[in-house]
Amino acid sequence: MKTILIIDDEPASRYALRRALESRYHIVEAESAAAARTALLAEKPDLLLLDVVLPGEDGLTFLKRLRQEGSDLPVLMVSALDTAKTAVEALQLGASDYLVKGFELDELRQRVANLLKLVGLEQENELLRHRIAREGQFGHMIGRSPAMRKAFEMADRVASTDSTVLILGESGTGKDLLAQEIHARSARNGKPYVAVNCAALPETLIESELFGYERGAFTGAAQQKKGRFEQAHGGTLFLDEIGDMNPVTQSKVLRALENRTVERLGGTQSIPVDVRVISATHRNLPLAIRDGHFREDLFYRLRVVVIELPALRSHKEDIAILAESFVRLHGARLGRTPRLGKEALKALERYDWPGNIRELKNAIERALVLSHCDELAPTDLPDEILHGSPILPKAADGENFGLREKDFREAKRKFEVAYLLRQLGAHRWNISRTAATIGLHRQSLQERLRELGIRRPGQEIAEDDEA
Repeated sequence: MKTILIIDDEPASRYALRRALESRYHIVEAESAAAARTALLAEKPDLLLLDVVLPGEDGLTFLKRLRQEGSDLPVLMVSALDTAKTAVEALQLGASDYLVKGFELDELRQRVANLLKLVGLEQENELLRHRIAREGQFGHMIGRSPAMRKAFEMADRVASTDSTVLILGESGTGKDLLAQEIHARSARNGKPYVAVNCAALPETLIESELFGYERGAFTGAAQQKKGRFEQAHGGTLFLDEIGDMNPVTQSKVLRALENRTVERLGGTQSIPVDVRVISATHRNLPLAIRDGHFREDLFYRLRVVVIELPALRSHKEDIAILAESFVRLHGARLGRTPRLGKEALKALERYDWPGNIRELKNAIERALVLSHCDELAPTDLPDEILHGSPILPKAADGENFGLREKDFREAKRKFEVAYLLRQLGAHRWNISRTAATIGLHRQSLQERLRELGIRRPGQEIAEDDEA
């Protein structure tokens, strides 16, 4: 039998509500907010009937504190105040429904039944989500290997909290998708989800992007602009590749997390922000701390909960279900019903996937676009997959990477050219992914490629290629 807690200071009102509901529910009464708190701990009710006007702490204040403490108990506000303002305020504070005294008893019974039914459905959905996560699916992410299930289960548990999360993993493992799903399963769902790629923003712009700026703060600041922290107010801010953030910005992010306020560039006013931060990086942050590239205090502030996504090469048992999923996804988009052949799957499972799941997804799309048959064959796959390893370009000088050069500067140049060509080839000329792997900022790598005259075949200069 469900338990209902009636919180009302008028004995006659409590009596009427009890008589209307006691045939179907176990009823507990409280005449004040203080008495209600005691009853909450002792009785663990399934629903609250809460009067707005109470002695001492009123009903709206009690409701606000209840939600701040993380309780999601359904609350049906019952009041003699027939004003739209009070009803709207109650609903904004988290009330599930609002009734004005003088209502018919049948209407009360129906409202209570509807709320309890809704709670039951939500509980069933939550159990279903937990079961799906254990079985190897988390939103748009799939993986039945022990490592992926562990990551999904941890993400599912932390989603309903407001804890700060740090996601670790190589580029292409799905860190951004995991962050989006954590937000979608949180109480902040429906509020803004704002993502910032710290590696893609120049150091000169990242502060203004995160914290915003006032008009006239610098040349070109023609009008005020809100930063990403303000844009994410009430929701989630995802800081991708936070390991690439410069130390000055790191200190300001730490201050924003600790004080829950930001200050725009050129401004003097502290602006309060209510933001849950999820960050991600492919870097070894303890090593970066040791080398002086990352703040230790920020690291401990970010790593309240750590979730690690494994590289695809370490859970190849998931390649089959991932590939089948991508075949269906891209096939539906192309208006086809293709199949993945056994030999093609074997080739996919032999390859080590330096670009991880993102590279697998792109390889399947390419194969479908170029294939003329309904069944994907090995010949439809990129050459590097057929060979079982990335196809790397030969050394640019053909002489053992420049080691035969007598001049140090020329030997260094040739070695650098050969090294960068190998890394670019391994990452299919994706600049951001290559830069992340070798420990450079994207802009620094692009500038170095220009200086060395390295160009992708068929292009004037190497550019990002997500294919």
